[in-house]
Amino acid sequence: MTRRRRDRDAERAAIRAAATRLLAGTPLRSTTGRLTGTELIAESGLRRDIIYGDHKDLVEEFQAQAKAQFFTPAAIQKIAEQNAALKEDLADTKAELAAERERNAALVRITAELSLEPEQARAELESAQQVARLPGARSPRPSPRRHR
Repeated sequence: MTRRRRDRDAERAAIRAAATRLLAGTPLRSTTGRLTGTELIAESGLRRDIIYGDHKDLVEEFQAQAKAQFFTPAAIQKIAEQNAALKEDLADTKAELAAERERNAALVRITAELSLEPEQARAELESAQQVARLPGARSPRPSPRRHR
């Protein structure tokens, strides 16, 4: 009985396909779908000695990609921190705006009340002016002069 020749290109393709499925979160054979070498072996359907013997570079490449998925670069981390600070500033600004709106509503109410006072005073003055006035003191009439 002769041993069947291994197709290393097909093995590499199987490992790459397994890595792609695991990284995408759509495993076919893996039980947990975790991004580990053991799960890569299970997903590829190849034996451990074949993968680690002839295709260790693909395992390391997969592990680097898996690690990169959970690594946040410094630039992205800085943006995330800025985003958090901006969200906090926005919340503070919204609170200040709500307080200003409350003050504005109070001022509008006060202004409305104060604008009614002059009108009420005018109405009271008009009603006071409707009182019948007594004739004022008469001015003396010139007395008719008698001609002598």
